[in-house]
Amino acid sequence: MDPFVWGFEMPSRPFDKEIQGLTILVVDNNHYMRRLTRAMLVNLGAKSVLEASDGLAALEAIRTCDPDVMLLEWDMPVLDGMEVMRIVRSPGLFPRPNLPIIMLTSRAERSAVTQALRAGAHEFLLKPTSPQALRDRLTSIVFNPRPMVKLGEFYVPRPRRQPTNLELMKTA
Repeated sequence: MDPFVWGFEMPSRPFDKEIQGLTILVVDNNHYMRRLTRAMLVNLGAKSVLEASDGLAALEAIRTCDPDVMLLEWDMPVLDGMEVMRIVRSPGLFPRPNLPIIMLTSRAERSAVTQALRAGAHEFLLKPTSPQALRDRLTSIVFNPRPMVKLGEFYVPRPRRQPTNLELMKTA
């Protein structure tokens, strides 16, 4: 048994069958983290897991393989995760502005979470993550999809809740 897979086994749940049908793109410049994330996804039931080691490779994989979900690292050479997300979310510039994106990064600051979500991430996961947290985010995307709305120049997922007037004033 693959040592990266062993130890992540979780009991099967009905929504794991939904995960089986997903094509998931893992984008991270760290080979070890890509392999670890792939192992978790395989143990959650994913049959099709693609990998990209940088932002340019990610954009090419989206164009050619049409993934259902992308797990995206923020800090990468060539194009970082935020640049990739801005390109993907640009109307007319990229063929999949509605691609669900989970930002998977070691940036733990609240401002990083806010910035990623405002730039178009559906979900945010902090590294190292657990199989359960990954499952929860995938489940959220599969069973509670949020429509995309145009915000300025980009498409972003509709917020889970509407911001208060005070919150809107703070961001203006």
